Amino acid sequence: MGDILVGTCSWTDRALVGSGWYPVGRRDAEGRLRHYAERFPVVEVDSTYYALPGERNSALWAERTPDGFVFDMKAFSLLTGHPTRPALMPRGWPADARDPRILDEVWARFTAGIAPLRRAGRLGAVLFQFPPWFRPGARAETFLEQTARRTRGWPVSVEFRHPAWWRGEQADVTRALLTRHGMAAVAVDMAQTLPASVPPVAPVTSPGLSVVRFHGRSAHWGTGSKEERFRHCYDEDELCEWLPRLEALAARVDALHVLFNNCCGDAAVRAAEAMTRLLGRTAKEAQGSGTGTGTA
Repeated sequence: MGDILVGTCSWTDRALVGSGWYPVGRRDAEGRLRHYAERFPVVEVDSTYYALPGERNSALWAERTPDGFVFDMKAFSLLTGHPTRPALMPRGWPADARDPRILDEVWARFTAGIAPLRRAGRLGAVLFQFPPWFRPGARAETFLEQTARRTRGWPVSVEFRHPAWWRGEQADVTRALLTRHGMAAVAVDMAQTLPASVPPVAPVTSPGLSVVRFHGRSAHWGTGSKEERFRHCYDEDELCEWLPRLEALAARVDALHVLFNNCCGDAAVRAAEAMTRLLGRTAKEAQGSGTGTGTA
């Protein structure tokens, strides 16, 4: 049974900082991270999607967190085919992923930026979240193959936002594709009433890692403001729906990352706290009945 690490998709989100979850005296950059890391064993860094990571920040994050704590780093936007602001590009170059020189430079900067975490054993995974227009097909498979070559030796997770990847017969093709590249499939929880809803399937495609991201169940996903898209407070019944699936995933991988992305106020940290309690309770009940489970 692999370790189940529960956390959130940000510890610096403005709404969280303003929610009062961080106590007085621990609201500066160092205090926030130390406070968070005392309560959770994993966090996703989404700022690296918007700007290339810096080596100094990565080194500081490693220094300010305890042994065993890991960071899942979201891949820079240009590396997943998302629009990228030119102001964030190195050397003032245009955000043109078709230019091999530019692409090589961006990959080199991203690789250097996460290097301190890799050296410290604190890199949980690099998340490649592909855009809604990234559809199954030959071009997408080529892109994934190129990404796999660039990230050889890294722990990598992949989230598809186009639902066709996990529907019907394509689901088996997708599973085989990610398995071939050693990439962990990301399962998602989100509203299932929308045209863009990704099915809540949870395939295992890498023996080392599985990832589940809880986006909340807002009906405004993909259309509203950030607050509207992520405004959802998980109740216990909604979290309990996932317990059997999480335990089944953990039984097949070395580590399972359970990350809450409903970052509106303190909703994500409260959901992560609740999920940690539920997993702990389930583990105790299993031990009491004589069957072993992993720890949350």
